[in-house]
Amino acid sequence: MKKSTPIAVSLLACACMVVLAQDGFEVQWLQPDTPSLVPDPNAAPVDESPQRWFVELSNAPTGDNGPLAAVRSEKQVFRNAARGAGLRYIENYAFDDLFNGFSVTVSRAQLGTLMRMPGVRAIYPVQTIAMPQDTPGTSSPDLYTALAMTGADVAQNTLGLDGSGVRVAVMDTGIDVDHPAFGGGGVNGGTAFPTARVVAGWDFVGDAFNADSSSPSYNPVPSPDARPDDCAGHGTHVAGIIGANGDVKGVAPKVSLGAYRVFGCQGSTTADVMLAAMERAKADHMQVLNMSIGSAFQWPQYPTAKAASRLVEHGMVVVASAGNDGGTGLYSLGAPSVGDEVISVASFDNTSITQPAFALSPDAYKVGFNAATGAPTPPSSGSATLDRTGTTSTTNDGCAALPANSLAGKVALIRRGTCSFYIKSTNAQAAGAIGVVLYNNVAGPLNPTVAGTPSINIPVAAVTAADGALMDGRIAAGPTQLTWGNFHASIPNPTGGLISSFSSWGLSPDLQLKPDIGAPGGSIYSTFPLERGGYASLSGTSMSSPHVAGAVALLLQSAPHTPAQVVRTILQNTAQPKPWSGSPGSGFLDATHRQGAGMLRIDQAVMATTRVEPGKISLGESEVGTQVRRLQLSNRGTVPVTYTFSAVDTVGTGPYTFSPSYFIGGTGVAFSVPSLTLAPRTSASVNVTIAPPAGPTITGGIYGGYVVMTPDNGSETLRVPYSGYVGDYQARQVMTPTANGFPWLAKLTGPSYVNQPGGATYSMVGNDVPFFLIHFDHQSRLLRMVVRDAATGRNWHRALQTAYLGRNSGPTGFFAFSWDGTTTAGRNTFTVPDGQYIVSVQVLKPLGDEENPAHWETWNSPVITIQR
Repeated sequence: MKKSTPIAVSLLACACMVVLAQDGFEVQWLQPDTPSLVPDPNAAPVDESPQRWFVELSNAPTGDNGPLAAVRSEKQVFRNAARGAGLRYIENYAFDDLFNGFSVTVSRAQLGTLMRMPGVRAIYPVQTIAMPQDTPGTSSPDLYTALAMTGADVAQNTLGLDGSGVRVAVMDTGIDVDHPAFGGGGVNGGTAFPTARVVAGWDFVGDAFNADSSSPSYNPVPSPDARPDDCAGHGTHVAGIIGANGDVKGVAPKVSLGAYRVFGCQGSTTADVMLAAMERAKADHMQVLNMSIGSAFQWPQYPTAKAASRLVEHGMVVVASAGNDGGTGLYSLGAPSVGDEVISVASFDNTSITQPAFALSPDAYKVGFNAATGAPTPPSSGSATLDRTGTTSTTNDGCAALPANSLAGKVALIRRGTCSFYIKSTNAQAAGAIGVVLYNNVAGPLNPTVAGTPSINIPVAAVTAADGALMDGRIAAGPTQLTWGNFHASIPNPTGGLISSFSSWGLSPDLQLKPDIGAPGGSIYSTFPLERGGYASLSGTSMSSPHVAGAVALLLQSAPHTPAQVVRTILQNTAQPKPWSGSPGSGFLDATHRQGAGMLRIDQAVMATTRVEPGKISLGESEVGTQVRRLQLSNRGTVPVTYTFSAVDTVGTGPYTFSPSYFIGGTGVAFSVPSLTLAPRTSASVNVTIAPPAGPTITGGIYGGYVVMTPDNGSETLRVPYSGYVGDYQARQVMTPTANGFPWLAKLTGPSYVNQPGGATYSMVGNDVPFFLIHFDHQSRLLRMVVRDAATGRNWHRALQTAYLGRNSGPTGFFAFSWDGTTTAGRNTFTVPDGQYIVSVQVLKPLGDEENPAHWETWNSPVITIQR
């Protein structure tokens, strides 16, 4: 590409771009139509430190052929040693199969003691995972249109697939086992578990369980039983997307379901409960596992992610939501979806929304609406005359007081503009209106609030500008009646087919390309517990993941001997990349580290006769320069086919973690041959050479694109996504100073930490121990704390070491690490005598070399005085 002259510009809230010369390639900086929210760097600090930890022991788990006797003996050695060392802890779970170790609750002051126990390989925080707060909306998006987006409708109606004979596990809030969509007998109609369609499962927690320590209903004590019924709704909704067969039809309506309940009726669960459920699903011989939950900012080495990958190696396909943390910036993917073998699923918005509607005379034309917040719910029956207070050109419609009784007994049509929706509704109500219909003055839906004092006590509905103009025209032509009822109308979703704003960003912290694929997750109508209405509309990557899990069931029904390890590749080959959500009309594709391979197309995956391996290319850091990767194409069909190779760039993101900037271009892709002809039942390879973008303006950013294979016989185009990091990954700062000066040496005073910049004295009794508050802008491979004498520099060895740390969720978050006054060197433990010390906190950068001092960041504490 030609070089261009760098220019300086101001980036405005538009789809503008800046062209910058980058070593022979042209890089275009972009600004989305809707700017991202920038996290406040001056917000109050947020303590994100855990008190519950996974303890990984040295032996391999039994699932990796570790001897059961050795695994359990090692646990007993740990228990005995902990008792002897005075470690006070609660053993929550012990794991043998997918993970060898425990989850324990321990005070922060004894974290170093925990790490020093014999046989401990590593410790990891047990993350608390909030139940996704997806709530029913006034709209009822059409699950049928979501099925059409993924080709599931074609797979069902043309290919005859329904998931029969495939066992799909749902780890979630449970499933309403009485719901007719799953073969239940109605509200409280089911007397036993399993039901006709829910064939396995377990309730790990009980109704009252809630792991959120800040909640008034905090109750971390599980009460398990054999009936995983759902009182929260999320799991029933997820299960319906996978396999409902009733008033709505899921992706695979005849699958057999397993229900593994890990949430109570409200609040949070923990990652160790999830791990226990994964082991149970394996024991129940489930073929597919859907996990629409996860812990953000994690590594593939996190216990739930490692366990999920082990499940895949044992033949179970694992599908997990990428996460709803897109607003927190890059590298926000959650575990288990970040696992090496897991299918991580991003969310796209649904193409259509089915809204509640009212009818207009004389032809009962249905107009969809959104009910305004702060007003009574529109009635389910009744009619009234529709009147207007202005016209489609009135800019201040309804803003002035209206004549008394001028709208008596009528529904008022009012155009948006000039004053608030509350003022318009108040004026209509004062004029005697028994209802209000607000209509937009620009394209798109309208979701108003009319909350205020005094309150609005008549129903208020909101419609589009087009429907408002239609109603205005009918009123002008003569008397028009509006009739409320159980009506619905389907309307296009303006963001349909684009990545959902909440969908989490990749890459994984070890620079693997994640997420892997996308599916509809924004605005999905599915099953809900019968006692809560039976059906509801929810949004989240929680909803996109079950689309893929259901699709896997269709694929396994079609090809039952497909290895679990290649299912992801098959789905990625035929997925369809979608436009950049920041500016859909720009012609740019959204980032591969946001949408993966693109939108799932299960019909094409089932019918595809050619497979390309690997299904994705993770290029890592570009410090190594141009890279060559080999793709193997295998024609499993009965006719020859020629594929022509090309490539396309996608939007890339700039280096700042919490608020990505955007660029495109600069990637050079070449092929060892321009095309390949594959005879039936043969394979051939092509070398792909990828030259990454370069230059200081994008160093630390993430780039990507697609290798495209276009066939000559009219069959489906195949693609392989790629992504990489610009520059030296070890140059990225992890332990970033914050506005309030983290890192700190601190004292814990009550519930609060107090900064000790001039040093402090500690008795080493209870919580009166040194705490170190550190902000992580990025994930870290390893953290260790080393103690030395403040006066002589004598090395007192290591106070703490822990691996694979996640980043903080925002620019003011922090983690707190403590020192209990003891250290270790090899197998030796030392109690440090009273005196003055400095603790060196050392952080290894992601993918860093422990032997390379340049790959470590170091912060030295103020002087710590120990006075017991």
